[in-house]
Amino acid sequence: MEESLLAETTTNVSRTQLSADDCSYKEVIDGSSFVYDAFHREKIHRGEEIRLGGEYQPEECRARYSTAVIVPYRDRQEQLAAFLSYMHNYLRQQLIHYRIFVVEQSDRKPFNRAMLFNIGAKIAASYGYPCLILHDVDLMPLNSGQIYACSALPRHMSSALDSWRFHLPYRTLFGGVVAISTAQFNMINGMSNLYHGWGGEDDDFYERLKVVGVEICRFDPAYSEYTMLKHKHEIPNENRLSLLRSASLRIHKDGLNSLEYKELERRMHSLFTHILVET
Repeated sequence: MEESLLAETTTNVSRTQLSADDCSYKEVIDGSSFVYDAFHREKIHRGEEIRLGGEYQPEECRARYSTAVIVPYRDRQEQLAAFLSYMHNYLRQQLIHYRIFVVEQSDRKPFNRAMLFNIGAKIAASYGYPCLILHDVDLMPLNSGQIYACSALPRHMSSALDSWRFHLPYRTLFGGVVAISTAQFNMINGMSNLYHGWGGEDDDFYERLKVVGVEICRFDPAYSEYTMLKHKHEIPNENRLSLLRSASLRIHKDGLNSLEYKELERRMHSLFTHILVET
């Protein structure tokens, strides 16, 4: 599995750890075990320091992977708190360099998840992150060996979800938690900005990859098990089916190059970088 990962980092990793040896990930992957327990969930453990903005990199070795974890958000305060506690405990064990970006929609328009991913991807790229993990706030990885790094092919990470009884509902599903390189995300012009409300944007995302001939991958289900936190569902997008029918035709004009939003605030919290936007 490690051989399929893209070893890329931001420039500050190589600059700050010139004399350190590269981190080894064999033990992390081979020693994968169930970690979604009270010990990992209830509080953030002491250990190597999490930097302002929710950034971390190991001190004892030089990380081979730099990852921006992008979380679209609105009105899920309890879930966000649970996500941040668990994910910082989880990710620091993996010896990667990462930063958590929470992109919050401030207005009361229907929630536009894909647009928030586009905004987060654009900002993460400005910080030099070569790998994006597009992550719903209500999904938690169960096993420690699911490395939060990009693979050569875009990867559906949450393919074995407890709410689906750990079975994939359909082969082309590509949402929940997805890893994709910044270069690949730019190549498909990101995601569509037109999906206001629940549903359709992930299938549109898959169609974009299909148009440019990029396949997706999944790791073994033993690494891809996730749990979904209980939540209130968003209002469905009534136009999602008609939008999907034209998905392949809009790839070059609807996405990163048509992104319009107002950034109201960018604040470095102790556990995450908060991007507050008006869509």
